[in-house]
Amino acid sequence: MLLVSLPIGYLVRERIAAYLTYIAVHSFVFTFQTMTLTRAWVGGDTRAFSKDPDAVAWSYAAVNLAIYAAGLGLVTLGARLRRRRGAPRPEGVDISG
Repeated sequence: MLLVSLPIGYLVRERIAAYLTYIAVHSFVFTFQTMTLTRAWVGGDTRAFSKDPDAVAWSYAAVNLAIYAAGLGLVTLGARLRRRRGAPRPEGVDISG
């Protein structure tokens, strides 16, 4: 997810559209990741989730929230890079005389 967020911010002109694009892509990846981890948990793997189904997986939530926040930050950075690159450059000053 962090690899696609900077290009999304750079390539999508409207910032709101870039954020919504990132959210849509992240939603798909998050859903697929959750399904994969849940299937592993049902099969007996407790590395992602504890054995207690009533326990809240705070570490899983915190990691995903950090990825989400970093991705949105990279979308913003991509938009700033595009804007900076497209801005007209100031003309130099002739100091020769």
